[in-house]
Amino acid sequence: MASSPGSDPMKQAATLTPGICSVTLRSHGIDEVVAVAAGAGLSGIEWGTDVHVVDAASADHARQACDAASLKVLSLGSYYRAGTFGDFDHAVALAVRAGAPRLRIWAGTVEPDDAPPQLWDAVVADTRRIAALAAEYGLQLAFEFHGGTLTSTVEGTLELLERVDRPNVGTYWQPTEGLSERDALASLRQVIGRVAAVHCFSWWPGTERLPLEGRTRLWQAVSEVVREHGRDMDMMLEFVEGDLPDNAVRDAGFLRRIAADAS
Repeated sequence: MASSPGSDPMKQAATLTPGICSVTLRSHGIDEVVAVAAGAGLSGIEWGTDVHVVDAASADHARQACDAASLKVLSLGSYYRAGTFGDFDHAVALAVRAGAPRLRIWAGTVEPDDAPPQLWDAVVADTRRIAALAAEYGLQLAFEFHGGTLTSTVEGTLELLERVDRPNVGTYWQPTEGLSERDALASLRQVIGRVAAVHCFSWWPGTERLPLEGRTRLWQAVSEVVREHGRDMDMMLEFVEGDLPDNAVRDAGFLRRIAADAS
């Protein structure tokens, strides 16, 4: 790839792995999700614990189906809320059985500016606890970058990660609803050093679902920022128009192109 102004020509560009979140096709079974992902030329799947990977049998099924289709299991999307001090052993066990190297978690239920000190303390303490559980199996944790949580903003995300201070805890990134291309890219650049993976979808101007290519400049720029940072990254398709497999295949084609673009 050509060097951008100020870039280090000796720095190794990152490899971007195009994948899909199973939540994109929530109403379809494991085998159907695998067939769509493989048929679309994607490289892997983030399995969700909402409907697809819920117990040992479905975790085994997901792993075996991915193996048969030469797909990677990129991560396990759990809905665990740090700060609840709940049972995290189950999520860890599912990740191990499914062959997922990373678990997605959520940072409480309150925006960072509205969260009292005791909630911050609880989320930090619980995250450290579950990070230790995950580390026993070589697993990474990553916060969902999402509204209604402590990681809804760049500032909240960086503060939480600094306070947690565990090497196996990072964050996902996705464009916040309603943010302009410029502001979305600014948020990515601020957190890129702690980003574990990117969720890819095009909602604009609010929550209206567009084809991923509907925000071409944004996603091309995102891929460039990630690639130039130099750390390999999963880029996972999420939320397509109408939750339709055909639209997932269409958007996957665009995602594959930007992930592979080395120009």
